[in-house]
Formats: sequence, structure tokens, C-alpha cells
Amino acid sequence: MKWWRLMFVGIGLILLVACSDQPKPEDAFQSYMDHWESGEYGQMYEILSENSKQLISKEEFVDRYTTIYEGIDMANLSFTYELPEEKQEYETEDTPSFEFEGGLDSLGGPIEFSNAATLVYEEGEESDRWAVQWNSSMIFPEMEEGDKVRAWTLDPERGEIFDANGSPLAVNGGVLNVGLVPGWMEEHTEEETETLKKEVAEILETTVEEIDQQLNQSWVTTDTFVPVGAVAENDQETIEALKDEELPRGVKFQPNQEARSYPLGEAAAHLIGYVGPIQAEELEELKDEGYTAADQLGKTGLESVLEDQLRGEEGGKVVIQTDAGETKEVLAETAATDGKDFNLTISSEVQKSLHEQLSGESGAASAVNPMTGDVLALVSAPAYDPNAVVLGRDEKSTLNKFNRTYSPGSTFKPITAAIGLEQGVITPEEELSITGTTYEQNGYTVTRVPGAAEDEQVNLRDALVRSDNIYFARKILEIGGGTFLQEAREFGFGEDLPLTFPIENSQLLNGETFERDALLGDTGFGQGEIQMSSLHLALTYTPFVTGGDVMRPRLVSSEDEGQVWHENVMSEDTASVIREDLKAVVEDPAGTAHEPVVEGLSLAGKTGTAELKQSQEEDGQENGWFIAWDTESQDLMVSMMIEDAEGGSHYVVPKVKNVFQALR
Repeated sequence: MKWWRLMFVGIGLILLVACSDQPKPEDAFQSYMDHWESGEYGQMYEILSENSKQLISKEEFVDRYTTIYEGIDMANLSFTYELPEEKQEYETEDTPSFEFEGGLDSLGGPIEFSNAATLVYEEGEESDRWAVQWNSSMIFPEMEEGDKVRAWTLDPERGEIFDANGSPLAVNGGVLNVGLVPGWMEEHTEEETETLKKEVAEILETTVEEIDQQLNQSWVTTDTFVPVGAVAENDQETIEALKDEELPRGVKFQPNQEARSYPLGEAAAHLIGYVGPIQAEELEELKDEGYTAADQLGKTGLESVLEDQLRGEEGGKVVIQTDAGETKEVLAETAATDGKDFNLTISSEVQKSLHEQLSGESGAASAVNPMTGDVLALVSAPAYDPNAVVLGRDEKSTLNKFNRTYSPGSTFKPITAAIGLEQGVITPEEELSITGTTYEQNGYTVTRVPGAAEDEQVNLRDALVRSDNIYFARKILEIGGGTFLQEAREFGFGEDLPLTFPIENSQLLNGETFERDALLGDTGFGQGEIQMSSLHLALTYTPFVTGGDVMRPRLVSSEDEGQVWHENVMSEDTASVIREDLKAVVEDPAGTAHEPVVEGLSLAGKTGTAELKQSQEEDGQENGWFIAWDTESQDLMVSMMIEDAEGGSHYVVPKVKNVFQALR
């Protein structure tokens, strides 16, 4: 081969290698997009042109992307683009441009944008390169220098709760902010001003120091309304106290539409509950569900039970603003979804009436429509004022008792009677011979209540009217433990109560079987290990009204009405026999619920006194019970229990009758 031919081949190889090492704009563009998609902002900066770097430092560049994306809750950033399929040759003076599509999720919803990256060729001391020309429009195309990206949440309206007639139980608003106006206070002497602050602090249960702290803030001017507390709109007593003409002028009221108020106050405190600021430990648990430190959370009652549906869903908005704060472009916006409103089956009038009768007591009460299962009231005492809690007053919530279980005492006897009748162990006219005040068998002793001892020949009616423990103890022993357990479960024992509000399960036994005759016998008259809630007790009485069906409780009006929970737990004949006997409990002068006589009331029901003691010899607390229903309208049944009631059920009977009389 000639020497010149070898030299030609060598030069060609050198040129080929040199060309293959030439930087390509496609590579620089693709590297920039990969780093962007991966959130590697520092590496993005290194690919910028020198002119672009004059506009912004690396620290500012990284901080700007980080701040914007964190501020809008950016997620799932991705890009699509197409590079030239055929290899292209570029001159150093060329400025190739590559189009791309971008997309991301944000606080305001999806954001999609189109843009193009322009590249320039730069010679360097060590190597030449293609670099990206950058300005603010590379973040979002609509952006210019000086513009900012802003984002904020759009809060939903919390759903409201109403009773069966549409009367409010938990609503937004209904609260007045109480404030002081410094300009008005300047009209007073120093002594008058101090008197005003002292009186306002006492009424609002705050301190003068806290009021001064509010008044001394930097933004306060002469005409400023300075909030120092809040009061419910219907709290006329507190409002009038703050408007007292003897107080120096200075107090002003402003509506607060963001607050939550509870028109029934104490009367429905445990049922409705209240909301409050989310605490750190709650936020840690709920942060994945979209809660923030600024959110309110249902703390107790239905506010807590229905939290997921009441709270609604936050929306959001992402905009580009000018340096002057004007919005020039909305990048994304998702409207908030307001929370769901609930109409309950609760009657405010029944709720208030039961609360009034339990005022000053410790106990629980429930009311239902026995024909439909609608829950008309659920009350616990002692109560508290949820408005005071929401307004930041020093008010402590109290234990909810209507969702807990207690020994039902003799109010359980009609269930024993129904099972006995269904099993043929009891016939209405059959009489047991019972003498004296005690009955003993195989070491098991039962004591009769004083009134029952007057009868020596006792049939079912007598036993219910006088509440004879011996009769029901003997009859349940005849029925037998296994049969009784099986039949009693048809009344819902051991099951979750099918109700929106969680109620403790009622039980017949701690274990699986009756290990002793004494335990079985005591169960017959409602002692032993039976535990029932006031609501479940009422539901077990619904078959006496419906003719055999245990009605399914309904608390939310949107649920199907008049549903049966347990069907045909007794025959119509059995229901009729017990219904008539329970009328006699109230109407017969010998009945345990006869006194006090209230003219015009037609009731049927059963009393009960549950003795809480470890042995027969000791004295223990007595919880009084009375459950009754209106036999004419058949639309109201009330079950009430009062703890440590002096006189047991005799203390409760007039209170329940007062409810029927007030609502008649």
C-alpha cells in the first residue's frame, strides 16, 4: 500500500473518532429531563447555559423548585417527548429546540403543560457542551420573572345534624365572637377600663392578662375589633350579661360562621358530641387521611362516629401570581366537597324531656317508637355543655352511660315470661303455691319483694304485677339453662346492636353455660350476670307491641324504616298475654308502677330494682329502672335507669310518667 494511502486512512479514522465524541443536544436535553423528573435540581442546574446561570444561583435554583413543588404538594411528575429518529448534524451556532409535555398532581388537582427547551452550544476549557437556556417559564410556561406560584386548600363545610323534624342538633355558625374596641374604651377612666376587662374575663371564663395580651398585639388600632372570646347565639344569659348597661362601653359582637354550635346543649351532649382542634397524637394517626394541624375533628358522640362523612373533602387551588399579588393564571383548582348532612330519627322534644327528668341524677334513658324501631332519644346523666367545650371554656365531658350496660333487675322478667309461655312451662292461669318471703331449694335461696309476699297462690299476672322473684326463679329452673339461653338469644343478646351509634353488647352470662342453679334462678328475675343497655331493653319489649317481632333500631332517617331485627320471637298470643299483664303493672293498685296515678295516661310497663352486691348478706347500691309505653298511640316507649336511686324503681316511675305527661 502506498504511504499516502495509509496516511489518508489514518486521518479518516481520527476524524471518525472525533465526530463520534462530539456532544449532542439530544443527550443534554434528555439528561436535563431525567434529572427534573427525578427531583435532582442541582444536577439540572449544571446543564444550564452560562447566560442562564447569570440569572439565578445554584442555591436559588434548587430552592425555587423545591419550594414551589412542596408548596403545591407536587406528586407523580412525569414528562413525555420525542427525539429525532434520524441522526442530525448541528452547527455550533444552531439553537435546537425540543418540545415536551409535562404533568403532575397537585393540591389543586392535575396540572398539565406543554413547553420546549432551547439548547445552545458552549465551548469550555476542558470540553465543549450543549446547554439548556433557562428562565422562569421553564417551570410553568405562563410564568415570567418576578412571578410566584401560590397554593392553598379550599375548606369544605362540615355536614350538619338535624332531628326528625329538621330542628338543628349540630350546625355551623350560631356562635358570636366577643371582642373589645380600644377606641370605645378610651372614653373611660383607667378604673372603668379595668372594671370592664375584669367583668368580661369573668363572664367568658378567661383572665384579664389574656385579654391584655390580645389588646396589645401589633396590628391593633383604635377601631379594631379585638376578639377575646365567644358565646353561643342562643346563650341569652351570657349575652345579656355582656350587654349589661352598668358595664362601661367597649364590648362588640361579630358572627362566627366557622364555629360549631349545639342548640340542645346538655340535653344531647353524649349523643351528638362535639368537635375540637386536632391534637398532635391524633394528627400522627390521621395524617395519611388528609388531616392537617389546622383541622377540627369530631371528638365524641356522632361528631366522632360520623366524622368521615361529616368532614367532607378539601379542595385546592394552585395559581401563578404577579409580584404585586394579583392572580394571572389558575394552574389547577378542585372545589371542596361539603360534608354530608344527617337527619336523625331523634325527637328534640323527647330528648329534652328525658334530659330534664335525669337532671341532677346519674343514669341513662332511651326512647323508641316500638312499632318502627325509630330511636327518639338517647340521654346520659350527668351531662355537660358541648358549646362550652367548643368555645374553650373550662368544661369537662362526662362518661356516656346510654351506650353502656347494666343489670336490668325485674325489667327482665317479661322476657323470662315470654320464653316460659312459648315453651309451655308457663300458662297464664296456672298458679304456683308460694308461702312466706323466701324460697330455698338445694341450698339456693330467693327472697320475694315485700309486696309480693301478700299472695300465696301466684299466676303470671300476679307475678308481673307484684314483681315476684320466686315465681320467675322457679319457672326459669323448669325451662332449663340450655333452652333458656337458646331462646333468649333471639332477643339479640350477644349481638352487635345494629345501630349507627356503637352500644355495648348486652349479655346473659359471663361464660357459655349456667354452671349453678343459683345463677340460672337469679337470671330469671334479672339479676345474675345479665347486662343490658337501656336501648336494648326497650327493643326487647317491642314484640309486646308488634305482636312478636323485635324491631331493628333506626337512628338515621335515610335508613329503611320499620325493619325487623328478629322475627317471630313469640306468638301474638304470648305478646297479648304479657301486654295485658304489663298494663296491670301500671293500672292495678297492687302494681309496682301504679303510683303516682296520672289521670289520662294509658301505659304498660315494668319496674326493676337491680341490687349490686357481692353477697346476700351485704347492702349494695340499688339501680332503679322503669320501662313503659303508651298503649293508645303506641308510638313512644321510654326506658330509664337511675343509679343509686333511693327507693329503687319507685324513684324512677314518676320521672318516666312525667315524660309521657309532658309530651302528651
